[in-house]
Amino acid sequence: MAADAEKQPHHNHHHVAEPAEEPSVDMIPQDDPATREPEESHEKHLAHHTAHSDDSDSDIDLEDQRPTAPLEHIHSHISTHDHAVAHHDQHYEQGDEIYDRFSRQRKILIVTTLSFCSFLAPIGSTSILAASTEVVATYHTTTAVFGYSNALYLIFMGLSPLFWGPLGQTYGRKWVLVASAFTFTAFSVGCALAPNLAGYFVMRMLTAFAGTSFLIVGAAVIGDVYRPVERGTAYGWFLSGTLIGPALGPLVAGIIVTFVSWRFIFWLQTALAGLACLSVVFLIPETIHHKRKADIAGLNKTQQVRQLGSWINPWRVIVLFRYPNLLIAGIASSSLVWNMYSLLTPIRSVLNPRFGLTSPIMAGLFFIAPGCGYLVGTFFGGKWADRVVKKWIKKRGGRRVPEDRLHSCLTAMGVVIPACMVIYGWSIEMRVGGVPVPVIAMFIQGVAQLFCFPSLNTYCIDVMQSKSGEVVAGNYVIRYLFAAAGTAACQPAIEAIGVGWFSTISAGFLVVSAAGVWWTARNGSTWRERIDGQTGEKKGNAA
Repeated sequence: MAADAEKQPHHNHHHVAEPAEEPSVDMIPQDDPATREPEESHEKHLAHHTAHSDDSDSDIDLEDQRPTAPLEHIHSHISTHDHAVAHHDQHYEQGDEIYDRFSRQRKILIVTTLSFCSFLAPIGSTSILAASTEVVATYHTTTAVFGYSNALYLIFMGLSPLFWGPLGQTYGRKWVLVASAFTFTAFSVGCALAPNLAGYFVMRMLTAFAGTSFLIVGAAVIGDVYRPVERGTAYGWFLSGTLIGPALGPLVAGIIVTFVSWRFIFWLQTALAGLACLSVVFLIPETIHHKRKADIAGLNKTQQVRQLGSWINPWRVIVLFRYPNLLIAGIASSSLVWNMYSLLTPIRSVLNPRFGLTSPIMAGLFFIAPGCGYLVGTFFGGKWADRVVKKWIKKRGGRRVPEDRLHSCLTAMGVVIPACMVIYGWSIEMRVGGVPVPVIAMFIQGVAQLFCFPSLNTYCIDVMQSKSGEVVAGNYVIRYLFAAAGTAACQPAIEAIGVGWFSTISAGFLVVSAAGVWWTARNGSTWRERIDGQTGEKKGNAA
């Protein structure tokens, strides 16, 4: 338990409890670092080591992932990899050997591929906004009905994690990514060919459902291959795709609809999705430490079906919100996504009249500002989160606590982004500052968001490593439901109260969320211990 870990300052790991797993047949060698979960306790390994003391002279080659008995890594005269894994890094924790399965270059390739894949579903959520007038004319509908299709897109992005998270945790990461890549490609073709409004709605929703897998399972892959003190940086690069996509999508779409049919937006999306299929198949390995499916090998068919049904039940995601720290992290992420979509969605309708713009390309140019902000933030946000973690490890005398990471996003979330939103909204409302003021405000808030997302997302993985897919899924469920609400509400709200007051409300949401994150940083460990005590949880969990 966390409290016990705090009493043992000579260990560099921190135990974090999680909800109890259903009973299962454990078919995995507990002393194999290729399959052992990082959260297994030091005490458990010590007991196991003692029970198998006859094997204590065996060595381990971490590159080949051969089974081993020793508790601690020892220098060997046989393995050529000892010095590569006997890290002298003061932040290297016991159990971190499991993250050495892939070379640094292979990890970079994995993150680059996942970042590209994570670009697809979010770009699909906003790219079509630049063609709203053309789509409305094609299907003889109204702007309001067109807006519903975008809200439904985001709703399905919010619902799909309930399924992708448990599936990835049960069957592994790779096959889920492959399945979603091919289905996303097929449904993108359906969007391009949709003969009527009903078909367009259905294909859009199915595309959203398939594409969100990249975000959920991709985040879990980051947790599989990177040490906790490195995840923020990796996550920053991964998130660049999810944030740059919504910002640059309308610009690209604006260029397309200026010269050709809006359907070419989806043909471009199809081509990118096809490239994602090839990338996932050939460049992404299986990274999960342990597939749950392996635990049912000794059960009969009926028992296997029952256990699998329990593991892929969407309720597994929802029930995790009994932990207040996960709920608050989800709401904080939602405030950021609400801010992003309520800012990006009405750009054409808000800025075109303000500055007298007439073409889709001219309106699309305004999306460059937040897009460049997200790109610049990629270089600094994740690294800042990891730096703050290391700072708190030093302050605590070598002990890492997951909540320490949350300190890295407080200033950006509570001060910088709210200030940018207020300046952006009222400069447009009061018609002051010309083009530079809103552009600068959108750029700075874009940079600041990359100082928030890596911290919040990585925190979810840190506190519950063995259920990383489900925890991240829960976070995305909340955030995309709020994104849908922001997309649907922004235009009517701006028409009713003006862009100034609407931006002020969004800023207030961010400030309240930042206060919740600060409170979680102070009390998150205590909350987890209380919930675990109520549920009778005894299994320790550290990232």
